[in-house]
Amino acid sequence: MNNDRLMLVLIAPIVTEKATLVAEKNNQIVFRVVQDATKPEIKAAVEMLFKVEVQSVQVLNRKGKEKRFGRFVGRRRNERKAYVVLKPGQELNFAEVN
Repeated sequence: MNNDRLMLVLIAPIVTEKATLVAEKNNQIVFRVVQDATKPEIKAAVEMLFKVEVQSVQVLNRKGKEKRFGRFVGRRRNERKAYVVLKPGQELNFAEVN
């Protein structure tokens, strides 16, 4: 896998109530990823950027909601999330990103 591609796979960590609950309970971190990212690419990107060992990756595709803006109908963006499970004893620190 190309290092340039791996740098573009992860868009941002998701920090919500549900994401923090999952992080505390299951040792998982939730990321927004690009639409065409595969599980091996996500695993390699997390291991390269954060220097941790990944046990597994689960991917979720969420359709964007249709919303009305006055008389116009719009749509929120589609989103692809990755739930990354770290191996036992591993911890992810966002402050130490390369």
